[in-house]
Amino acid sequence: MKPNRLIHSQSPYLLQHAYNPVDWYPWGPEALQRAKVENKPILVSIGYSACHWCHVMEKESFEDAVTARLMNESFICIKIDREERPDIDNIYMDAVQAMGLQGGWPLNVFLMPNQKPFYGGTYFPNLKWKQLLANIADAFAKHEDQLAESAEGFGRALQRKETEKYGIQLGEKELDPDELVEIMTKLSGQFDEKWGGMNRVPKFPMPVVWDLVMDYAKLSKNESYLQKVLFTLKKIGMGGIYDHLRGGFARYSVDGEWFAPHFEKMLYDNGQLLELYAKAYQVSQDRFFLEKVTETVAWLEAEMLQEEGGFLSALDADSEGEEGKFYTWTYSELQELVPEELPWLSKLYKLKPFGNWENGVSILFQTQSYQELADEFGMGLEEFEEKLNQVKFRLLEVRNRRIAPGKDDKILTGWNALMDAGLIQAYHATGERRMLDLALNNLKFIRTRLEKEGVLLRSYKSGQAYTPAFLEDYAALIRAELMAFEATGEGEHLVFAKSLTDRCIDQFFDPTDGFFFFNNPSSETLIANKKEIFDNVIPASNSIMASNLHRLALLTYEESYSKISKDMLGGMSELVAKEPGFLANWGHLYLENLVPTAEIAIIGKGAKNLANEFFQLGIANAVLAWSEIPTETAPILQGKTPDPTGNALIYVCFDRACRRPVSTVADALAQLPYLN
Repeated sequence: MKPNRLIHSQSPYLLQHAYNPVDWYPWGPEALQRAKVENKPILVSIGYSACHWCHVMEKESFEDAVTARLMNESFICIKIDREERPDIDNIYMDAVQAMGLQGGWPLNVFLMPNQKPFYGGTYFPNLKWKQLLANIADAFAKHEDQLAESAEGFGRALQRKETEKYGIQLGEKELDPDELVEIMTKLSGQFDEKWGGMNRVPKFPMPVVWDLVMDYAKLSKNESYLQKVLFTLKKIGMGGIYDHLRGGFARYSVDGEWFAPHFEKMLYDNGQLLELYAKAYQVSQDRFFLEKVTETVAWLEAEMLQEEGGFLSALDADSEGEEGKFYTWTYSELQELVPEELPWLSKLYKLKPFGNWENGVSILFQTQSYQELADEFGMGLEEFEEKLNQVKFRLLEVRNRRIAPGKDDKILTGWNALMDAGLIQAYHATGERRMLDLALNNLKFIRTRLEKEGVLLRSYKSGQAYTPAFLEDYAALIRAELMAFEATGEGEHLVFAKSLTDRCIDQFFDPTDGFFFFNNPSSETLIANKKEIFDNVIPASNSIMASNLHRLALLTYEESYSKISKDMLGGMSELVAKEPGFLANWGHLYLENLVPTAEIAIIGKGAKNLANEFFQLGIANAVLAWSEIPTETAPILQGKTPDPTGNALIYVCFDRACRRPVSTVADALAQLPYLN
């Protein structure tokens, strides 16, 4: 079959549709202009390569010649990869929800020739889809004026500012410890006490929520909250959502017990969960969390690392047209492969002769701890773990000979940076230098491949970088660069983070309401310029940016950064109190401002070792800079000196006022504040 225009795309998702009989266009001037010239409605269909229902709708409708003819005759059809163009996805997802319809992917939205939406929805079975196409084509032919009027209304709603929509009033506000207690109480009321996580189905890990709860537990010395986090992370790590053979986490579980995942693996989830499990190991020293960290890094190296140092985006849920087929096992397969180990393996992973899931297959789902199983089967813990690792190795060998799920091999700046943050935290937790090197090599890759003449780009594939970066990319990269500066002491990371921040303020900041646009309004004209303020599976780009500005101000002594951050937090504080489950990263910033954040500077011989001691402990709510010699690398280090013998001193400061310098981490810890 002759390819359509998508054949020239880089996106694996768009290329999946390149041989559809639909006359697809990528988003761009050619399609938009044709809609105006021919006065045809636009059909925008948005999805991503690991999306199960996107594949289903493609097979049922977009590969069907009759359906394609209906689409081609009456519409200008545009395919969009939401991961490449989250800005457009944000606009039309908002539009569909404003219509009172359920959002999700695939997202199918009908627009007037001026890009304003008048109807939409998600997955449609083929018969309903054909009926809808016919009805909309008829309505456009006979009642174009009514559709245009409806589209104008939705267009106005889309252009309404988020600050107006949610009653956000910019300005610094006094933070109240009692309000933070209420926020945490309200948040904890949404926890699932039996299975961990949030009390809702399907179950998403939501790392941003547990990161807040963990740091609140540390700073308030609240053991109960800490145990809630560790309990949740245990349940997730034991669940079918975790890949027990290879490492790495699936996107979510379809049930409330973390049992049956939606099998796609996304880089952004795994970066955040890697960081969270590393923190859990730091605070607990429980080898369970260490196992998840080391196995997930091994998965990243084996399956997601591109030869130039970039990390790939995602693995599909499906293989051979069946969701989860790559990851599941029949009992007879296991009997043949590991017959002697099957008695204890069945107990460990809830394996049953007729399967524990659908179609007679089993998902590996850990039900007991290694110690419990070792005791029950008369083994020492080390012997049990050695046997388990041999079984995992054997099963992984066999699994790797199966037809693998599709791989989305584009590289996205923001998602790579989320993984870099996870790797740096994993290095602090484990001391394994290769984890830090993976992050540093990736940050270098981003700087050399995705920075072109002072412009940061979002996507990279086949040697080509494309699409100007969004706030999500800048925010995640700034955070990773600040973490790299703290870990290495190399000033270039701080300089780059500051440069990116200044670019954000120049190109994305809206002084009329004090928040940042998701897209750079000057790079392309869209029907609306949205601001992302709610934290979801990825924290909101505005909340990451506000946190970056807070930390950058402490490292650079630039008050303008602090002012923007405090005003943003002040504007959001009432909403955080109302809906902490969807604003957890803002809650984290609330905590950091209330306590307050310690500014730690270490200067002199042995500074690196002292810094690593701090990092290994996983201290909450501090920025740290270090150098073996007096330096002007960062304002936080200026004017700090070692002891008379040249050995390192630790300066713990707040708002640039420093406590008495000390020489041991224990003495410095005694100077850190806690939440009363």
